[in-house]
Amino acid sequence: MLNIRYAAAALVLAAGAAFAQDFGDTPYVQTPMSVVERMLQMAKVNSRDYVIDLGSGDGRMVLTAAKKYGARGFGVDLDRRLVEQANRAAAKAGIADRAAFYERDLYETDFSAASVMTIYLLPEVNLMVRPKLLATLKPGTRIVTHDYDMGEWKPDEQLVMDVPDKPVGRDKKSKIFYWVIPANAAGKWRWELPVAGRPAVFEMTVAQNFQMITGNAALDGRALKVSRAALSGDAVAFEISDAGDGTRYEFSGRIVGHNISGSVRVAGVAAQRQLEWDAARVELGTPAHALLKQPTMQELQEKMQP
Repeated sequence: MLNIRYAAAALVLAAGAAFAQDFGDTPYVQTPMSVVERMLQMAKVNSRDYVIDLGSGDGRMVLTAAKKYGARGFGVDLDRRLVEQANRAAAKAGIADRAAFYERDLYETDFSAASVMTIYLLPEVNLMVRPKLLATLKPGTRIVTHDYDMGEWKPDEQLVMDVPDKPVGRDKKSKIFYWVIPANAAGKWRWELPVAGRPAVFEMTVAQNFQMITGNAALDGRALKVSRAALSGDAVAFEISDAGDGTRYEFSGRIVGHNISGSVRVAGVAAQRQLEWDAARVELGTPAHALLKQPTMQELQEKMQP
């Protein structure tokens, strides 16, 4: 539902595509059920998930997640009437133990328990809440938004769907965007592997911007080529090629704190083999997205001007 404000400035989203000029309370916009269903499908919601909906309105997102997929979760909204309506619906459906709703501002909400976040906010508010999402949510948490993206943070997936019953917009279409919260992979990593029958030290320096990563690697101080680097949640993968002897190393693993555990497929001229692989971060890096400037209230207000 599109019905959330930025509490620090008492801003309330207006129905449709702008803030109310007087920053007063305004009607909310329902998310059509076809969009609710598609968002939950895109997030691959299941019975192990905890779904948190920002701007929950009549509660249909969390109610559907609980009834159809067996998930648990809660929604927050500023409209007391809608919060009460959603809680009554949960009680009537016999799922009040799995779906709850609170009259609460999103900036005062702890959503660290979420494995799935569903959001229908305006783009300016998405940008305001984006740093909190990245800093608070666990790597691997899925985020799905309706109609508006997250600015420089490019989605992992997106789609456009026809929505004949959409209450706003002329083209009767909805956009859905999907992200996975990335782990912090930035910094220098070091590990050992047997090369030509002896232990050899690999080092790789990783630069990160959201879920996009690049790397520079060396084997015993000799530069190697890094390619196909990918990060999804805490899962990382990349290839290292040694032009000297033609060996290719295909790494995959999971980041846990300052360690990576996984496996590496070594493909050389003579043979191929699979090895266990463990790396340690020896220098912590800061992802570029953590250094982005958060928009000020003045900048937000300027964006809202017609």
